[in-house]
Amino acid sequence: MPSFNEKVQSLAQKIEDNNKWRQGESINLIPSETTPSLMVKLCEISDPSGRYAEHRTMKGEEVYFYQGTDFIREVEEELRRELGHFFGCTEVELRPISGQMANEVVFKGMVRFINRDRPEGQPMRKMKLVMNNDLNKGGHLSSQPMGALFNYVEEDPETGKEYVINFPVLEENPYKADLKQLGEILENYKPELVVFGKSMFLYKEPIKFVYDLAKDWEMRPVIMYDMAHVLGLYGVFQKPLEEGADVITGSTHKTFFGPQRGVVAGDFPKGSPLRKLWLDIKGRAFPGSTSNHHLGTLLALLMATYEMNEFKEEYQKQVQNNAKAFARSLKEKGISVEGDESDGFTETHQVVIRVRSFGNGQEISRRLEENSIITNYQALPDDETFLDPSGIRMGVQEMTRFGMKEEDFDELSGLITDVIIKGQNVKKEVEKLRERFLQMKFCLSPKEALPIASRIMKSIFPYPDFVQMFLENFEKNLP
Repeated sequence: MPSFNEKVQSLAQKIEDNNKWRQGESINLIPSETTPSLMVKLCEISDPSGRYAEHRTMKGEEVYFYQGTDFIREVEEELRRELGHFFGCTEVELRPISGQMANEVVFKGMVRFINRDRPEGQPMRKMKLVMNNDLNKGGHLSSQPMGALFNYVEEDPETGKEYVINFPVLEENPYKADLKQLGEILENYKPELVVFGKSMFLYKEPIKFVYDLAKDWEMRPVIMYDMAHVLGLYGVFQKPLEEGADVITGSTHKTFFGPQRGVVAGDFPKGSPLRKLWLDIKGRAFPGSTSNHHLGTLLALLMATYEMNEFKEEYQKQVQNNAKAFARSLKEKGISVEGDESDGFTETHQVVIRVRSFGNGQEISRRLEENSIITNYQALPDDETFLDPSGIRMGVQEMTRFGMKEEDFDELSGLITDVIIKGQNVKKEVEKLRERFLQMKFCLSPKEALPIASRIMKSIFPYPDFVQMFLENFEKNLP
């Protein structure tokens, strides 16, 4: 039986090995991940990470139920302002700790909202009908009945299935909605909630089309946009709140620079017909879904939002340029790329490839991983099962932040095709490529960050010798 010290040493070695591989030797192309900056990481481990700050609005005043929370109150107020500026909206709910929780908070709020006028003693009903993206055609799990929508939409008593209908897609391009069919379905079914957003996300969602069609209905649907994958591209990719969306949700750690959290946002001024919905959403965030809302990552999200508001224009443009260049280069080298070539294959950070002629996606993604290229195998719209996927889904956002540009993704595409088409081992070449991209961009430079980081470190770990050794080692290894 290993001793306590031996177990600590063993785990520490595994952590070190994994950090070296993921942060210094491999190319990460998972579209739902990013590495936070040094300053964001230090915020995550600061004192608030072990604290509570439950609060809710009572008689028009925000009441906190713990002492020692003045700092966190300031952080939340500042973060709401910063994210409100980023989204161009008035209301931001920060307490969901994941994108899936953010979606569930909205679904819970919707159920309370649609029951606002029910007679006393009558049981609450669920949503009668929800429209979303088909899971098999790129829809996100969190907006499916098997995900966060579970138990919030009524069932068909004959089939036992929930009353959910999917956006129709074009036969020639299943990554885009068929607007003609969509209009007919909306007129015939009139859902109470329309949920936009995907996990396999290449093109804009038809928000304005749906809003313009339904805006004059006696009971128009609430329009929700799950921006989990494209939150960091808000504005350059799509501005849902300007196109007619009522509420947006998302996770803050994919294309956004943040730690792993969720957010809900929208415009709900007093007097708005949906103001009660916003109040119900807030009530489901707390006390409905959270107690401790993870204050360390909340503080980290504020730092990440400072970074995003400072650098978003340059970052967002480079992400889109890199994704298009990457897709085009893969196509030129013999890989089948999903999407419409005339549109540059993608308008987001994602590139989706079809690899069936070389093996299934799971097998190919494993071969890429063995060569230190980290991807995500993906069932494509015409696949029969997720267990036998034809595709691989990739995102350029993390490596864009580490400084890769169009020509670098062209080089990477060559290594990928060497693995997929030629069956070659390119691990050493991948590691050499990664060596050129170790310093994070779109944030403080290491030399700017180091003095600030040292102050924070000394306050987290008040042991002078430890902090001094850490900082000397850190400075010695600056890129």
